[in-house]
Amino acid sequence: MSKHLIGLILIDAPHSALNNADKPRVRRYDNEVVVKTLKKGRRQNTYPYVSGQAWRNWWRTTLEQEFEDWNNSPIDREDKIAYTKVNPVQYDDDDVFGYMRAESKGQRKDKVDLTVTRVSPLKCSPLISISPQIPTDDWGVMARQEGTPVPYVHQFYSCVLQGIFSLNLDAVGAFSSVNRTGYKNIRDDYIPTIKAADGTRKNENSPWVLPKDIRVRRCRQTLKALPFLTGGAKLTSHLTDVTPKLIFLSVLEGGNHPFMNLMVEEEGIGKLNISALREVIEDYADRFCSAIYIGKRRGFMEDLHEKLHELASDDSLPKEVIYGSPNKVIAQLAEELETHIGDSP
Repeated sequence: MSKHLIGLILIDAPHSALNNADKPRVRRYDNEVVVKTLKKGRRQNTYPYVSGQAWRNWWRTTLEQEFEDWNNSPIDREDKIAYTKVNPVQYDDDDVFGYMRAESKGQRKDKVDLTVTRVSPLKCSPLISISPQIPTDDWGVMARQEGTPVPYVHQFYSCVLQGIFSLNLDAVGAFSSVNRTGYKNIRDDYIPTIKAADGTRKNENSPWVLPKDIRVRRCRQTLKALPFLTGGAKLTSHLTDVTPKLIFLSVLEGGNHPFMNLMVEEEGIGKLNISALREVIEDYADRFCSAIYIGKRRGFMEDLHEKLHELASDDSLPKEVIYGSPNKVIAQLAEELETHIGDSP
């Protein structure tokens, strides 16, 4: 069974417009841009969110900025279609973030399908506000010219965003050539490139696997990028630090995500359910392959500090809980990842 690095992350967005939805379906003003929101619950309350695609884009960009040996793939464009280079040996993001390139050659009966697809080993949810929040309309004006100023409206909100992610440690650096939809990561003519990079496989039905040092580096850097995440819309006027203020991490055997429901809404305020966290640790103790790492930035949800410190000191729990700052627990688990990544899947 595959091992997954799993995480729950909270981002403080006290005055933010991190992901815009362009123009609303029903326009109230001539110049208006709204933030992305969704409705949920019986009362159909409004919750701001950041799309999973936007979060992944912050992550990909941060990786390239923070690590000199991380290579993001260039983009090829044909009409309205865009592809990466689909070269997971040379380009780290093709490996970690996945790709799809649909191609064929020949005509009609002689047509050969050359499509390759790689499901991203790194999966994430949208970042969604824990509590309901009605965005505020903010009027602005373009007045740096002669004549009549041009007014416009944009929205922003104040909330705490939460999201989950999972990195399949066994899938990073491993590529299937099986001719089956969704499983054909590489074409046969790409195999010499993998061999030249010292890639190997156990047998003809096994995936091609890059050397362990490459796989470990990519997994570590993907995790180590989190304390330096940067991105989002309207940063010039709503500068928001999108690094994690509270994070839960572990390595789990299997693809479940037991951290998903740890944060609850109580009277419009986001709260950590400590009882739910204890239950998760006990119920999945035999599936957790590492300690439970919890990082919290001092000053954020400060009422949790003593509770989390007590949790980390509780010897009755079946798994160790390590508590500290987000940067420290991320760095500690990143160094440990090598022990969870085998020579080959």
